[in-house]
Amino acid sequence: MKKVIIIGGVAAGMSAAAKARRLDKEAEITVYEKTDVVSWGACGMPYYVGGFYENPNTMIARTAEATIKSGINLKVKHEVLKIDAKNKKVLVKDIDNNKEFEDSYDSLLIATGAKSIIPNIENINIGNVSTLKDFKDAINMREKMKDESIKNVVVLGAGFIAVEAAHALKHIGKNVTMIQRSDRVFGGKFDKEFSDMVMEHIKENIDLRLNEKVLSLEAESNNNVKAVVTDKGKYDADYVVVAIGVVPNSDLAKEAGIKLMDNGAILVDREAKTSIDGIYAAGDCASIYDRVTDSQTYAALATGANKLGRMAASNLVGGHEKFAGSLKSACILAFELEAARTGITEEEAKKRNIDYKTVTVKDLDHTHYYPDYQDLHIKLIYLKDTRKIIGGQILGKRGAVLRCDVIAACIYAGLTVDELGMLDLCYAPPFARTWDSLNVAGNAAK
Repeated sequence: MKKVIIIGGVAAGMSAAAKARRLDKEAEITVYEKTDVVSWGACGMPYYVGGFYENPNTMIARTAEATIKSGINLKVKHEVLKIDAKNKKVLVKDIDNNKEFEDSYDSLLIATGAKSIIPNIENINIGNVSTLKDFKDAINMREKMKDESIKNVVVLGAGFIAVEAAHALKHIGKNVTMIQRSDRVFGGKFDKEFSDMVMEHIKENIDLRLNEKVLSLEAESNNNVKAVVTDKGKYDADYVVVAIGVVPNSDLAKEAGIKLMDNGAILVDREAKTSIDGIYAAGDCASIYDRVTDSQTYAALATGANKLGRMAASNLVGGHEKFAGSLKSACILAFELEAARTGITEEEAKKRNIDYKTVTVKDLDHTHYYPDYQDLHIKLIYLKDTRKIIGGQILGKRGAVLRCDVIAACIYAGLTVDELGMLDLCYAPPFARTWDSLNVAGNAAK
């Protein structure tokens, strides 16, 4: 009987556990999770904070009780302290009882996720300062926001979580300021002309401050935050959300001698194998295979974590399945604006010395004679010789994200811009034009 241990019970870990259970009815599958919540969707946190839904348990895909009933030996509030790769053992701490014990494995999956970057800022640990990373962060922040004395909220960072948090906080009537050290929103996920368009829309909704470095936080007499001090000014703050990014939670792997990427992510191959035999990794703690560049990359996305975890399950119980690859497809609703991207950006193509071309079009989401049509901005990145699509970005107030899914399918299937131009897409006046905006983009490619 094969003995499988999985460290971490959220996206990748629970996807792997559930699939492994289905594949091997006899295997002993144990999941160690250091919190008391498993199988939950972190992407829902900003929307819970913003009052878009009421019950936080909605974020939980499968309860601990249901997981145990399915035949998985789930141990919540159990933290793995050490991996002994030589002897195929782990040292585990039972948090409630403050006891430590060893457990052995035949195969091990590290699915420890990522942790928030906490900036080196004076007074960062005072009251009413929080990340939005863990389940309890969302519950505590939602409760705090019910306090009518909390009017001014400062968000540090301008990535996806930061923008979603700002959107949520504005939705419940807070006065929001967002401070970002660089001159971009979303980092390098979009090319500059597209991130600039998003930036202008964000500025219409909140106070966005770019190229500004936070120096310190000021506290009231009760030790709660009262102001954020930067190199350019000072902002009243009743609450501060720290959302400047994440780093892989890979300390266990490092201590075990497992090879890491430069950013600290656990380096895995297409079977999710690490550099040590019998140990696998998946999710935000690990690298992921990039289908476009044919290389390992890092992308802290729920979609990739779930898919790689599901694929790794086969290998944990003796298989040799290879991951088909990620396109790093991602999307966000930034206030009223949908923004989506897939594949690689033009900036990344330049860095990799890829011989590419681009086309950018501005079109409509549906016919001009049907009410409330909206602009769509579409950019395609494609190979100069074969004309195969390798990247795409779309912005618009409606219809952008699902159209980006079409581009992702085109990249996955190896289609060219010419084939996209003639792709038989749905048409009716409320939804598209006779030549959909994607057809227009493909046909505009020279």
